[in-house]
Amino acid sequence: MIFRWWSSETVAVVTGANRGIGFEIAHQLASHGLTAVLTSRETGVGEEAVKVMQEGGLNVAFHQLDIVDHASIEAFSDWIKQTYGGLDILINNAGVSFNVGTENSMENAETVIQTNYVGTKNMTKAMIPLMRTSPYGARIVSVTSRLGRLHGKKNRITNVSLRQQLEDVHSLTEEVIDNSGGWPQVFTDYSVSKVAVNAYTRLMARILEDRPEGHKIYINCYCPGWVKTAMTGWAGHISPEDAADTAVWLALLPDQFVSGKVFTERRT
Repeated sequence: MIFRWWSSETVAVVTGANRGIGFEIAHQLASHGLTAVLTSRETGVGEEAVKVMQEGGLNVAFHQLDIVDHASIEAFSDWIKQTYGGLDILINNAGVSFNVGTENSMENAETVIQTNYVGTKNMTKAMIPLMRTSPYGARIVSVTSRLGRLHGKKNRITNVSLRQQLEDVHSLTEEVIDNSGGWPQVFTDYSVSKVAVNAYTRLMARILEDRPEGHKIYINCYCPGWVKTAMTGWAGHISPEDAADTAVWLALLPDQFVSGKVFTERRT
């Protein structure tokens, strides 16, 4: 029997959840009996997504959120605190990519990095103070990609010294991550944004590891694989339902001693 440490009072926030993987993560978390808070940049599509789940009897709420907008993050933070007193789980799913197939344009690099890395970082920083105390620990899970691996055979940071800096969690700093260069060869802007997400996950795990019992926060990230979503032009071979499974598994581990890890395979 699976130990259920959560209840209907457990609040899970999922960013970028009006469609695709984010929608499925919110749907599966709500199906487990949690309160899922679905967020989206656009209010209309977010409300429609929530309506679909609510019609199925699930406990789901909506609030507008744009993770690249500091004012939007602040407004969301105030709302989640006033409405629920905080949160227990954060799923950093919101992200963008503009390259499809073999394209490798960096025309939208600033938008990609500001959304995928800086937005994720700022959202994480904003939510940590609002994480509610629990003997089982609060959870943060970020969606990443295999393209962000430091030692990929075909796609990796070309600067060896930088790779070593990003890999050494004991000396890793936010400044090192923010100023990293030596971009990968494939999907360069998207790849480097996920390199940064992975490194930031390791950094935050180190920073958070000394929190006392009852105040623990465990942070991990995972690659869902090549998923059939709008971001991939529906060219993937994994369904959004299967892609969401690992995020939900990480969020609900009964004894969450795992932190600072990058999961590159789907759970089966």
